[in-house]
Amino acid sequence: MKKAIQRRYKFIIWSLSIVIPVVVVILFQVRIPNVAALMFLPPIYATINGLTALLLLLAVRQIKRGNRASHERLMKLAILCSIAFLVMYVAYHMTSDPTPYGGEGFVAILYYFILISHILLSVTVIPLVLFTYHYASIEAFDKHKKLAKITFPIWLYVAVTGVIVYLMIAPYYA
Repeated sequence: MKKAIQRRYKFIIWSLSIVIPVVVVILFQVRIPNVAALMFLPPIYATINGLTALLLLLAVRQIKRGNRASHERLMKLAILCSIAFLVMYVAYHMTSDPTPYGGEGFVAILYYFILISHILLSVTVIPLVLFTYHYASIEAFDKHKKLAKITFPIWLYVAVTGVIVYLMIAPYYA
């Protein structure tokens, strides 16, 4: 692939990796007036996080078995699930006030550790996923495989901890 095109893709990936978290933070400050809180969304997007984790595990299993086509389909589904999660997560927060965590002691410390690591890694995983996907799409499989070994555990952690955070805060939803 020509270097100019490669630079363009890198620019797009880094731009998206910056713009997406910034837009999410901005949208968290926006409340849509006269709209009922979308309280039905948290269990749905938590389920989508769980589905993403399952898809990631299945995709790794497929590539280890040499089934590249199935791996590719599963990875595309995982990306779509992550996008769907993000859209629903933002929509929920644009219609609802934040839910304070009500746990105390060690459980509260654990919750905030999981939540903060989840948030930080969810931002970190954006460029990792995009570059990993990009390398596969241009058939740079050596780079894809090397980066996927970093991307996979982080993305899996983000997906699994998303479910854990939901389960820990669900009792405190109004």
